[in-house]
Amino acid sequence: MADDVRPTLLLADDHPLMRKGLREMIEEEGAYRIVEETGNGERALELIERLRPDIAMLDIDMPGMNGLQVAEAVRTKKLPCRLVILTMYDTAAMLDRAMDLGVLGYVLKESAAAEVIEALRCVRGGQYYVSPGLSGHLVRRAERPAPFREREHDALSQLTPAERKVLALVAQDRSTREIAERLFVSPRTVDTHRNNICQKLGLHGPNALYKFALDVKHRL
Repeated sequence: MADDVRPTLLLADDHPLMRKGLREMIEEEGAYRIVEETGNGERALELIERLRPDIAMLDIDMPGMNGLQVAEAVRTKKLPCRLVILTMYDTAAMLDRAMDLGVLGYVLKESAAAEVIEALRCVRGGQYYVSPGLSGHLVRRAERPAPFREREHDALSQLTPAERKVLALVAQDRSTREIAERLFVSPRTVDTHRNNICQKLGLHGPNALYKFALDVKHRL
């Protein structure tokens, strides 16, 4: 309708049943007009550019582009769209990355049914909404100085292409020998890359590299 002044909303999730459930909840609430839905990240960005919705709700795991890549493109292109991330990831690194990209809403899928409307209300008003289950991460984030978070991301960007490949394979729980076979290098070379990554990122402890790799695998 031409006189429909409700905020416009784009839904992007690669699970049709999830999109259907979200659409039904949002339409029943009645405060938003859903302009389009998609299951592909690249398509989501195209729709945001073309339709200019007030809010876009993005799943992190989508083909084409993941939700955080879409968020980064929205920020780079300075598109006037407020973003809500839907995710199964409850890690501090993922939350940090989303908020550093200007995402206002971060909702865990396991609690989406109870939180989506409240998240949209907050984001619509320009406020942040983070699932209560992540409040501990949020407090710790607030206590960490911004320069530390920036250094963390800068360090990751300083990895060489070979080191990024190794880190991506570490995230797949590959052994040093398996990584060496995959990359056609010696195990000693893989160990050198692993040590260099740990040194650059300030990682210490036997499982620190693996835990970090899991947290940032969406960026590799």
